[in-house]
Amino acid sequence: MKKLFMAIPMIAALGACGTPDGRLAATTLTGAAIGATVSGSDDKAKGAIIGGAAGLAAGTLLNRTSNGNCTYQRNDGSTYVAACP
Repeated sequence: MKKLFMAIPMIAALGACGTPDGRLAATTLTGAAIGATVSGSDDKAKGAIIGGAAGLAAGTLLNRTSNGNCTYQRNDGSTYVAACP
């Protein structure tokens, strides 16, 4: 349970990324950090790899809308939908 509480600030940091690439990097790094944190002491690297892959998949899904486009955020905070790169 203590490890879960350590992961909450990492997850909250995801909201600070304003670009799709920034969000994708943040979800990947957060997933890797959570994976390493919750894995056993001898499986830290494996946990980080699996967590990073899960974070990458989650970030990709979060950046896509239902019709296959991506949602982007401008510097002023407004958002728009356009084709994904």
